[in-house]
Amino acid sequence: IDMHDSELNRVLGGGLVGGSIVLLGGEPGIGKSTLALQTALHMTEKEVLYVSGEESLHQLKMRAVRIGIESAEHFSVLCETSLEKILDQMNDMQPELVIVDSIQTIASDNVDAAPGNITQVRECAAAFLRYAKTSGTPVILIGHITKDGTLAGPKILEHIVDTVMQFEGDNHYQYRILRSIKNRFGSTSELGIYEMGQEGLREVSNPSELLLTDDHEGLSGVAVSSAIEGARPFLLETQ
Repeated sequence: IDMHDSELNRVLGGGLVGGSIVLLGGEPGIGKSTLALQTALHMTEKEVLYVSGEESLHQLKMRAVRIGIESAEHFSVLCETSLEKILDQMNDMQPELVIVDSIQTIASDNVDAAPGNITQVRECAAAFLRYAKTSGTPVILIGHITKDGTLAGPKILEHIVDTVMQFEGDNHYQYRILRSIKNRFGSTSELGIYEMGQEGLREVSNPSELLLTDDHEGLSGVAVSSAIEGARPFLLETQ
């Protein structure tokens, strides 16, 4: 499935595989929800269900307007944290792509534990896995991790899901790196690079624009070398 995002397609291994379950992990506030929302809004040929356990409809609307999309016929939002109600809605709607933001906020009525608990996260992720495999509908789960990776995120879920992607960056800088830690359908050596701006994330197809200064001609102490990440060469400048 074409994600209409060349950087995301590259990291996934060419696109999203039908019936697969993907985990998008990263620190809170790094831009995971923005990436998932703008990707879903641009996939106009697919019926998308966006499950939000963290943000209200009004907050999502504000984010979509900031990205530059006022309305989308193919895009449905469900603000719900009950696993059973989400699964009922998915079975009724039969979407072609499901995004869950975030897996830590979803809880099953059959598990006696608080949302975000390891048992809840594992049980809910397993339920989404069963749905993805039986219906053939791809599911993207968003998960938070702390700097030491101890929260119920990729460390617990990576054995359940088909692909684990990590969104990395520094909140003080506008650039973000998307890398694959595990991928049953492609390489884990590819990188996706984005620039965070007022209108969402911009794909950076030529990473050398970040890594080279424009006016190094004639300067001493500047060396440029080439490195390969996956199938893509990077020009790196050392001063």
